[in-house]
Amino acid sequence: MYKNLTEYIAALEAAGELIRIAEPVDPVLEIAELTDRQSKQPGGGQALLFEQTGTGFPVLTNLLGSRRRICLALGVERIGEIEARIDALFSAAARPKTGWIEKLRMLPLLKEVAEWMPRNRSGRGACQQVVWRGEEADLSRLPVLQCWPHDGGRFVTLPLVHTVDPETGIRNVGMYRMQLFDSRTTGMHWHRHKTGERHYGLYEKRGERMPVSVCVGGDPVYTYCATAPLPDGVDEYLLAGFLRRRPVELVECLTNGLRVPADCDFVIEGYVDPQEPKAVEGDFGDHTGFYSLKDLYPRFHVTCITHRRGAVWPATVVGVPPMEDAWIQWATERIFLAPIRLAVAPEVVDLWMPPAGVAHNIAVCVIRKHYAGQAFRVAHALWGAGQMGFNKFLILLSEEDAAGRSDKGYADVVRERLHRFDPARDTLFSRGILDVLDHAAPQTGFGGKLCLDLTRKLPEEGGERPYREVLPIEVLWDDFVLEANLTFDERLWLAAGNTDPERDAEITPDGVLRIDARFKPGTVDRGWPNVVAMSPEIIDRVDARWTDYGFTTAPIPSPSRRYLALIRSHTAKL
Repeated sequence: MYKNLTEYIAALEAAGELIRIAEPVDPVLEIAELTDRQSKQPGGGQALLFEQTGTGFPVLTNLLGSRRRICLALGVERIGEIEARIDALFSAAARPKTGWIEKLRMLPLLKEVAEWMPRNRSGRGACQQVVWRGEEADLSRLPVLQCWPHDGGRFVTLPLVHTVDPETGIRNVGMYRMQLFDSRTTGMHWHRHKTGERHYGLYEKRGERMPVSVCVGGDPVYTYCATAPLPDGVDEYLLAGFLRRRPVELVECLTNGLRVPADCDFVIEGYVDPQEPKAVEGDFGDHTGFYSLKDLYPRFHVTCITHRRGAVWPATVVGVPPMEDAWIQWATERIFLAPIRLAVAPEVVDLWMPPAGVAHNIAVCVIRKHYAGQAFRVAHALWGAGQMGFNKFLILLSEEDAAGRSDKGYADVVRERLHRFDPARDTLFSRGILDVLDHAAPQTGFGGKLCLDLTRKLPEEGGERPYREVLPIEVLWDDFVLEANLTFDERLWLAAGNTDPERDAEITPDGVLRIDARFKPGTVDRGWPNVVAMSPEIIDRVDARWTDYGFTTAPIPSPSRRYLALIRSHTAKL
C-alpha cells in the first residue's frame, strides 16, 4: 500500500484523479469552497492538492471522494475484491469443523490473521522526523481548515484519535472532529455512543488524565478504518492490516506512551483531563448538511507535535450531500455486508444508503423473503445492530424486484414499489437511538423510526395491492423550499433531515402517509440549525480567481447559491 500521502498523491496523479493548485489559497473558507464545487461533480470529481497554504504544508482534499479513489486507497481495482475476501473469510470461520482434517485446514487462515496484527517497533518512525515541543508545538503552524462561514473556528476534520481503555489496554482509533480553541488546545467531539466517550468516562471515574494522540495522514487506509463501524474492542489496525495485506507498524509517542503508525504524516500528542470543565464547541457545518450546534465537550491539551519531512495535511469538507463522505459510506456498505448477514440477518442480500440520507437517515435493504412479517423482523434486527441502530427511515425490498440494480442503487425500484404501497399495512413505527447530530429528534440522540415494507406481499399479508398511479405519500414543505429550485435528491435530503417519524409522520384516514418536512424552529429546546452554505463573498471571490487557480474551463457553479435561500434566522442555543 502507501507509506504516506505523498505516495498516494503520486498514485492519484498517475490515475488522472488529482488536480494541483499552485496558487496561494486560504485555508479559511476558500479551500472548502473549491472542494465543495469539485466534490459535487458527477462521480465525485477529482482530489485537490493545494500546494501553497501559507504554512509550508500542502493540503489534500476530496482524497477518498469517488469509487476509483477509494479503491485506490484500499489497494483494489474493484471494491468487490474486498467483499469476496471477507465472504471467504467468514465462510471459512463459520463452517462446522467435523474432524481433524477440517480443523487443520484452518491453520493457513489463522496464520494469515496473525500476519494482519499490528506490530510494535522500537525507535522512532517517519512520523517523528521533525519534533515540535514547548512553544514550538503550536497548532496555528498547521493548515487547519475553516470550512463554513458560521463554524466556531478551524477544525481538524480527518483526525485519527487514539485512546486506550484504562482497564483492558485495548486501543480505539476513532474520527472525532477537533475545533482549535487556541494554539495548544482543541475540543474533542466524541459523542455519547462512541468508544472515545466510553474511555473518557472510565478515566473520569478513576480520577486520571486520559492520554490521547491524534494522527493525520499516512496510508489512506488508516483514514478509512477510523470511520469503519467496528465493534467496541476490535482494533482498527487489525482491519487496516487485513485491507493492506500487511501489518501496521506502531511506534511509541514521545510524551504519553501511546502507540501510533510509524508512517503517518503528523502526530499531535496530548491529554484530556476529565476533572476539567468541558468547553463550548461549535457550531460546525456537518455531514448532515446542517450546522451541528454549540455544546459542551472535553478539552484536548497538546504536549508535542511531530511530523515527517515533506508531510501533507489531509482534510475533508462535509456539508449538503453528496460529498466525500458518501463514497466512504459506499465502501462501508460493501465491506460490512458479509458481517451483517452472518451476525444480524442472514436473509439480507444487499444494503444501500443513498447519499441524500447522510449515512444514518435513510437505508434501503434488499432481503430474500420467505414468510409473512419477515421485513419487519429484519427492521428490528437492523435497528438493534451496531451503527445501524442510528437509522431513521428504513425501506425493505424483495430480492426479485431488486435483481441487478445494486451498482446504481435502488431508487427506481423504490419508486416503482411505492405505487403498490399501503401505508396502513406496510409501515412500522418505532423508537430508539438516533445520531446525536439528528437535529429533528425530540431529544438528543433519541426519537422515532419508520420502516416502509415494500417487499412483495404474501397471501398471509393480504397479497399485492393494485398499482396506483398516484403515490400514497404527501410531503409538507415550506414555501421558501418550493421556491429554491432544488433537485429531487436535495428535497429527499431535507425531508429526511427535517423530520422525526414519530412526531412528523402520520397515516391519514384516507390511507395516505403524510410527512411534515418543514423547518420547525421552536420545536426542540436545543434550537433548530441552519443549512450549511458558503457566504456570497467567498463564492464571488472564488469565481473571480478561477483562472488564477489554473483552471481553463468556465467556473463550476457554487452549489451554495441554491442553499442560500434555505437559510433562516434560527437561534442556535447552547
